[in-house]
Amino acid sequence: MSKVNIKPLADRVLVEPAAAEEKTAGGIIIPDTAKEKPMKGIIVAVGDGKKDEPITVKVGDTVLYGKYAGTELSVDGKDYLIMRESDIYAII
Repeated sequence: MSKVNIKPLADRVLVEPAAAEEKTAGGIIIPDTAKEKPMKGIIVAVGDGKKDEPITVKVGDTVLYGKYAGTELSVDGKDYLIMRESDIYAII
């Protein structure tokens, strides 16, 4: 987990996506063009929440999110997703 100087607003969170799988369970190497976008990651920063809805995730949580959730952004050469907390399905 890395430290970034981004503070999400309201109910948004900043997620560092997990790396895509390099091999299948059977040992077959997956080429870059066939890798699926990961749907889990680590929370790097959280907003303050809304007035009636406090944030339930915290920095360091590993979460599952939707396939098309969030907006991709790159900061200092690292890729992140910024999304609403409601786009997160589960904490693992």
